[in-house]
Amino acid sequence: MTVTGAVAADGPPSALADTVLERLTAAYGAAADPARAVAMRAYMKDVASFLGIPAPGRRALSRAVLAGTPRPEESDCTAIALRCWALPPREYQYFAVDYLRRFTGRCSSAFLPVTRRLITTVPWWDTVDLLAVHVVGALVAADPRLAVEMDAWIADDDLWVARAALLHQLAYKDRTDADRLFGYCLRQSGHPDFFVRKAIGWSLREYARTDPDAVRALLGRERGRFAPLTVREALRNIGA
Repeated sequence: MTVTGAVAADGPPSALADTVLERLTAAYGAAADPARAVAMRAYMKDVASFLGIPAPGRRALSRAVLAGTPRPEESDCTAIALRCWALPPREYQYFAVDYLRRFTGRCSSAFLPVTRRLITTVPWWDTVDLLAVHVVGALVAADPRLAVEMDAWIADDDLWVARAALLHQLAYKDRTDADRLFGYCLRQSGHPDFFVRKAIGWSLREYARTDPDAVRALLGRERGRFAPLTVREALRNIGA
């Protein structure tokens, strides 16, 4: 199965997105704290600008913004996510991630290209990881045919796409396709980027909660192929 299709810049028309974005920009804009924003931007390595709204306050504002709004259709999810991503302050992208985590079940397999666009636009671990685990992972779990797409993602030149493929099964536990996970880890074991090497270790560490013997066996056979960082991460909770 191959998921294709261009994603319009602002997504489809959506009255719900119109309402949500109007409320959201008013609420978040009024709560902005420029001094805090400087520190938040520095912590995130200048990947984006910030309004300076800490997570607890942001989530409280988000609940107020969504009060009384209906459950979205897939087109609404697309429109809200893409419109939030078009706004520079990072808090709007956090809102979109939280919204998608809540309503991914309303989306079909055709939503995967939208998620890929979010992953590759202003990418950093703070949005990529949550999208990988809670949106991509949920979409693949709902339609296992999408695993073929993950096979393409793990080979992608974009490190964030590859990281998302590595992490999409993170919450699967005993539903994990271990052969696929281990194959992905081996394929990217020599990747030069820290974020991919870290994701390999993280994914193995999490799966070790379910099958520690399988992770030990993999590292026993292939330890020399993995970076020391990856091995430390993988064995953190189970030892050698």
